Amino acid sequence: MSMADDPTDVFEAERARLVRLAYRMLGSVGEAEDIVQDAWLRWRRVNHTSIASPGAFLSRTVTRLCLDVMKSARARRETYVGTWLPEPVDLSFDQDPQDDLTLTLMLALERLSPLERAAFLLHDVFGVPLDEVAETLEREAPAVRQLASRARKHVQAARPRFPMDPRDGARIAKAFFEASSTGDVATLRTLLADAVVVHSDGGGKAYAFPRPIVGIDRVIRLYHGMKRKAWIQEAQKLRDLWIDGLPGYFSLEPGGTYQTVALEIEHGLIVGVYFTRNPDKLRRLVDLFGGDAATPTAH
Repeated sequence: MSMADDPTDVFEAERARLVRLAYRMLGSVGEAEDIVQDAWLRWRRVNHTSIASPGAFLSRTVTRLCLDVMKSARARRETYVGTWLPEPVDLSFDQDPQDDLTLTLMLALERLSPLERAAFLLHDVFGVPLDEVAETLEREAPAVRQLASRARKHVQAARPRFPMDPRDGARIAKAFFEASSTGDVATLRTLLADAVVVHSDGGGKAYAFPRPIVGIDRVIRLYHGMKRKAWIQEAQKLRDLWIDGLPGYFSLEPGGTYQTVALEIEHGLIVGVYFTRNPDKLRRLVDLFGGDAATPTAH
């Protein structure tokens, strides 16, 4: 870094990438932004003229801070009530075309060790050279290569096997919202794959299914029962979203509960439904799109 470079400008040019990295490591935008702020405080204190590659230095700093946080995060996950899902993030937050991690891939990363996750993200997703990854993780290059290889095998099955036309995804998400919010079980049956799995994250603070619901018959019975008991009323869609690379939406449910829904789609059918209802994970979206719920922004 030369004397002419302004340290603040250099950091700001890296900020969005650093937040993406920290979010992919932790699954929380709030924690990611805290990590990047901590990295900024450390950046202010270093001798900038001695740093040849600010990007590499900052990536290393953020990764190591994330690894420290992940130790306590894993302990919190063990006591989390029900299913844990990453904080839903609208596509507009993260538009780097090189970063193709979807919500399903994020969940696959949860099964990795912290070092495997870091090695995979840095090398495979963010394109950091192997020797720099080894320096960041304070491991020998062959060991880091093995970490990344093991991680790659774990997440390979979660990668979309067939590209999806965004228009098809939006169309299916629209149809799912209309059918699920009115209890139209006949239409739902045409949208769902036989082996569909429904996940919901309430964090113990909003109603959610304690375990995944597996299979089209169980899902249809669920919606049929809610319709019969008049638990389903017309919900209000506030925004169409692409949530971590999956088509979906942000809605206000009867009783004032906000939720996001993300849909995993294969061969034109929904194979995974991801409800996030934990209010702690929706504050950002409520601030952005909640507003006056009487005037939805979606069409």
